Amino acid sequence: MQTTFTPAQLKDVDVARSNEILRSCVHCGFCTATCPTYQILGDELDSPRGRIYLIKDMLENERVPDAKTVKHIDRCLSCLACMTTCPSGVHYMHLVDHARSYIEQNYKRPFGDRALRWMLARILPHPMRFRMALLGAKIGRPFARLMPDARLRAMLEMAPRVIPPVSRNDDPQTFPAKGRRRMRVALMTGCAQKALNTDINDATIRLLTRMGCEVVVVRGAGCCGALTHHMGKTDESHRSAARNIRAWTAEMDGAGLDAIVINTSGCGTTVKDYGHMFRNDPLAEDAARVSAIARDVSEVLVDLSDAFAADGESPASGDHLAGAGTGGSDHQRSAAGLTVAYHAACSLQHGQQIKNHPKDLLKAAGFTVVEPADSHLCCGSAGTYNLMQPEISKQLKTRKIRTLEARQPDVIAAGNIGCMMQIGSAASVPVVHTVELLDWASGGPVPPALSENLSAEAEIPRLR
Repeated sequence: MQTTFTPAQLKDVDVARSNEILRSCVHCGFCTATCPTYQILGDELDSPRGRIYLIKDMLENERVPDAKTVKHIDRCLSCLACMTTCPSGVHYMHLVDHARSYIEQNYKRPFGDRALRWMLARILPHPMRFRMALLGAKIGRPFARLMPDARLRAMLEMAPRVIPPVSRNDDPQTFPAKGRRRMRVALMTGCAQKALNTDINDATIRLLTRMGCEVVVVRGAGCCGALTHHMGKTDESHRSAARNIRAWTAEMDGAGLDAIVINTSGCGTTVKDYGHMFRNDPLAEDAARVSAIARDVSEVLVDLSDAFAADGESPASGDHLAGAGTGGSDHQRSAAGLTVAYHAACSLQHGQQIKNHPKDLLKAAGFTVVEPADSHLCCGSAGTYNLMQPEISKQLKTRKIRTLEARQPDVIAAGNIGCMMQIGSAASVPVVHTVELLDWASGGPVPPALSENLSAEAEIPRLR
């Protein structure tokens, strides 16, 4: 794509980066085939190619964004399926992030939109505030239908029926490895996840320590900044990210870290991009160091499983992930033979290009793994998308649940809390995190969301 940015414009590092991305686009349109919003809305401007034209025009002419441009960019899920599909390597994520930041700085949204975005940015990244908001939403949910704004209704409907108690495992501390220590890792405990589902971090800690990891929850680390980053609130997102960078690098320079483990893939995609986000900042070197060792939990578990297999050893529990579900406690026997429908979170399969690790781990643990049709398509959660674009989000959710349940699973597994909440709000089978199933299969407790379905042994197929 030909661009006409001036030398003065190109002195801006964000404009220079967007220029590189725009020039790599060849208008082929492959991206339209995998874009969820284009498939639903059928509007070229709601496809990556259409949005690229809008962004190019806006940035080149340095114009104040108009309502039409903002509408179509707001409708983008940032699912990044277009990046997986693109034969030219167009880095759409960096381009749309720049566009959102530009819109935030140059466009005055209607008061209702500004108020909603301000509220989300002040609540979601802060676990205790989010807990209080969830409690209020739980109380107000019976009155959701009376809300005139679909976005407010979506917020009330999002609240879980049970708000979990605070887990003290999320406090800064160190969990020793079981048996010989193979790695020392920092666990990113997140923000919204700590309010919505404390079982995930608990299971992750049990599983990692069982596999030989010393796990540290680093003091000072918190929200990754993704939620505000994707709203274009660059200063806020960078403040959150900078706190993490300082906290983790202090730990790296102290007792040392082999990896920063992330069990929410939306966060992982952002943390792995810290090097880019801070490339023109005094924290650039430290940000790059953090990004270099940031890893999804499935990546770490695969490496640990390979290391155990190579050494001919087993984790401290006595059960390797491979085949762990075929023996031991009743709960372990229950794990074997369960059919798991694996939902591939967009931030994992497209943002981080991790496609097989979670499935391979589940299969090795004794589960039967199935995938839905069109597994590359988004479930409609996409951070705050289900709150700000509820109608489109609901259509995507309905389609995703239909394709998952068509495989007749006993349980649905995912690697991202947003997807879990989105799918779990309407699915007829339990939805759990991948690490909860792996923890259970290798000696941990049955995932709470699944326990009711295991109350009668005859209901679940088992290997003996």
